[in-house]
Amino acid sequence: MKVPVLNLTKEQVGEVEVPKVFETPIRPDVIKRAVIAQQTRRLQPQGRDPMAGKRTTAISKGTGLGLSRVPRLKQGNRAAFGVSIVGGHQAFPPMAEKKIVKNINRKERRLAIRSGIAATAVKEIVSSRGHNIEAVSQLPIVIEDAIEDIQRTKDVKDLLVNLGIWADVERADRNKIRAGKGKMREKRRLEEAHSS
Repeated sequence: MKVPVLNLTKEQVGEVEVPKVFETPIRPDVIKRAVIAQQTRRLQPQGRDPMAGKRTTAISKGTGLGLSRVPRLKQGNRAAFGVSIVGGHQAFPPMAEKKIVKNINRKERRLAIRSGIAATAVKEIVSSRGHNIEAVSQLPIVIEDAIEDIQRTKDVKDLLVNLGIWADVERADRNKIRAGKGKMREKRRLEEAHSS
């Protein structure tokens, strides 16, 4: 597959053969598995002390006393040790040994990476992710080496406007709504610091 090489004014100055990775079949199911595997790597295991709520001498007094059969301390009638009792233990607490990491095979992960790269060349998939690329003629966009000589931010903006990407840059530069109760305290929007 060949794509045009553009200069800084969006004029075609040649063609280039794109790498074979762009011919990989697009597999959203494998990409999703790889993303979940990566996300679960960041999870921190949590658990409880196996003896939590059980360090007590409380035992049940049995029936015939007009009391419920929950374990009680020997000094009085205060309940302890049982499930959902003050000072007691949980019925099914989180276990530190629980497997929370979703693994993925090495070949599947590599296929997911190649498939994700190939998906960036399909305009319908990129737009369905929320990107504003109506003015873009073709993906992937290949620009000549003169882009490395740009020194001023204004020139970069002019280049992005010429290529039709500036609308997507402005879409990405929006203020997000704060999570949590800060919304009630006149801190609703997250102002992202950027120089003008």
